[in-house]
Amino acid sequence: MIFDVKNYGAIGDGKTLNTVAIQKAIDDCAKQGGGRVLLENGTFMTGTLFLHSNVDLHIEANAVLLGSPDCADYPEHETKHVDSALLPRWRNACLIYADECENIALTGMGTIDCNGTHFVRELPPEEVKSWKYVRFFDRPTPPRCVFFTGCKNVKIEDITMVNQPAGWSYWIHDCDYVTCDKLKINASVDYPNNDGIHINSSRNVTVSNCSITCGDDCLIIRANNVSLKENKVCERVVITNCNLTSYSAGIRIGWMNDGVIRNCSVSNVVMTDCTTGVNITLPYLGEINQVTTRGSDQGREATLIENMSFNNIIMDKQCGSPIKIVISEDEGTRCEAIRNIYFNNIHSRGPSLPQLSGRKDCHFKNIWFTDCSFECTDGSEFPNRKMHGASSQNGGINPFTVRYVDGLRLNNTEISTL
Repeated sequence: MIFDVKNYGAIGDGKTLNTVAIQKAIDDCAKQGGGRVLLENGTFMTGTLFLHSNVDLHIEANAVLLGSPDCADYPEHETKHVDSALLPRWRNACLIYADECENIALTGMGTIDCNGTHFVRELPPEEVKSWKYVRFFDRPTPPRCVFFTGCKNVKIEDITMVNQPAGWSYWIHDCDYVTCDKLKINASVDYPNNDGIHINSSRNVTVSNCSITCGDDCLIIRANNVSLKENKVCERVVITNCNLTSYSAGIRIGWMNDGVIRNCSVSNVVMTDCTTGVNITLPYLGEINQVTTRGSDQGREATLIENMSFNNIIMDKQCGSPIKIVISEDEGTRCEAIRNIYFNNIHSRGPSLPQLSGRKDCHFKNIWFTDCSFECTDGSEFPNRKMHGASSQNGGINPFTVRYVDGLRLNNTEISTL
């Protein structure tokens, strides 16, 4: 069945707030067993929308779902699956939310305009240390755009998302069987924190045929479990056939004191003008950031990242290291192991070379490079390097670095230096 939001009083003039009308269409669709909620021929402004099981929110090519410019239209709400006080930024505000739903979809050739220009401010040139903009800190701003948690059988297809605030585009949090296909994510490279697709503590996720431009990381695989009732493994994530541009990382795996991330594949990816290509960094961010998993030791597990495959990747104009696998020296960053990481047919060009830095008490194991090439340039492509987002965090131009690695193999791999 099709539920046209105009039949519920929605007005596509780009000015009228349609939250109540669109939500009524979604609710009726779910009550009648499911179907398609249709937006067509107009720009429909809205605040937070709540999806339900068996509902496909479909935006036609001639329609725009426009986020409200007022953060009050994205209120905090009750949740079943997560503890909102333990979420990143300690808030659950978002544009589209789904909580423990099944068989849900967000589809169509239309556009989600997140109205992000209302939630950031430009810095004076003398204050710019990385990104040119910052989110407002004297008022709440939306921490994410689409937030699905505890869901099963999820499809996100064809949608174009633009004008994200300093907040994540899609957050897939403890979900099963998710497909993201043919998405276009066009976020400003000058905004911080506007990640592309953030896959966290989820299983059986496929991201394919997507084009992503972000100020922050394009694609993230993590196991941050602190907001969940129990630790979940993030595994069986497949990323393929994507084009990426990021003023941070093209692909980021893990963070401080995540849980278990394993059995993931990245293939057929082109990265252009990124800061870092593949970034597996476990930093130390201080005591306040130590708890990201639940366990017997004050809520913390040691991170385990294993069985990761990266194949057929082109990285052109890399501002920072094409591959960065680093553990903080601080013992507050807990890591059981990073092992069995395979790079095949990776080719990069930029001023920095790969960094592999384990720790005395945690050696990396089995890092393989096969049929790869890393061309070091003089960095002239980046005359304003400090304003290239996260490049300010990379500590300058990095040489090829190997520390505390057991089982490093370089098979038919060329590293050229200046």
